[in-house]
Amino acid sequence: SGKDVYDSVCMPCHMSGAAGAPITGETNQWSTRLAKGNATLYSNAINGIGVMPAKGGLSSLTDEEVRAAVDYLLDESN
Repeated sequence: SGKDVYDSVCMPCHMSGAAGAPITGETNQWSTRLAKGNATLYSNAINGIGVMPAKGGLSSLTDEEVRAAVDYLLDESN
């Protein structure tokens, strides 16, 4: 599930803000990213952006698993 992927791959950076990652649940940190649309957020998560590696560094994840994790993260941050 998206929560499982988030918990195992995404949470360490998105709960602490490591390397500038927007913190889960901090709506103000997500507003400019949300304005870019989900397609951009999915692409950034799948392909990497800045210091965030593609698929959060776990290349065995499918694109669908990454999208599910992004959806979970966004649900927790809206």
